[in-house]
Amino acid sequence: MRRLIVSATDAEIAPLLAALGDPDDITGRLRTFDRRGVSADVLVTGVGMVATAAWCSRALVATRYDEVIDFGVCGSFSPAYPAGAVVHVTADALPELGAEDGETFLTIHDLRLLGEDEFPFRGGLLVNAAPPPNAALAALPPVRGITVNTVHGDPESIARVVERCRPDVESMEGAAFMYACLVHGVAFAQVRAVSNLVERRNRAAWKIGDAIGALNRAALEILESS
Repeated sequence: MRRLIVSATDAEIAPLLAALGDPDDITGRLRTFDRRGVSADVLVTGVGMVATAAWCSRALVATRYDEVIDFGVCGSFSPAYPAGAVVHVTADALPELGAEDGETFLTIHDLRLLGEDEFPFRGGLLVNAAPPPNAALAALPPVRGITVNTVHGDPESIARVVERCRPDVESMEGAAFMYACLVHGVAFAQVRAVSNLVERRNRAAWKIGDAIGALNRAALEILESS
């Protein structure tokens, strides 16, 4: 099986990289591993939607992969998914893509610049209808995400986006990753661990270490159960 692992930063998958050992090959941002029964290319894109979309598309054009898995951290809008929870984002949205009309926000679909069911969207969302068959992946709770350039940290803006989008989690890369995979027609999954509740910025409450530990344990289980 030809597999691509994607992450925004080395830090988010550092335990996984340590478990895989030294790469067999390095080509630009791609590292190739064949350890512990896991054979995969690893792509670290950098933070944000632009970098993620560009580097994922470049990798997917160069090589035909059987599956692509994105591992990263996220913020949670719901106490049902506390810090350390690992989730499978099966639907994602771009809540900032649109226009302001006074106090009203018009989505790209409201503006009729893109149909709600125009590929790769379904009902205004990027939806993963056919993730890779994997028991460890299937055991994770499916959630709805939003992907943003500016992480929410103001109570009023949080309330507005929750009312409008009903998200469970947010990241800065997820929808871009899903968009690229849908365009290239490859099986994929977006797996994230919660590092904090989405609230006014409060670094003292973040549990990034717990999130990274949980994420990488889940990553190894997913990769080894394929």
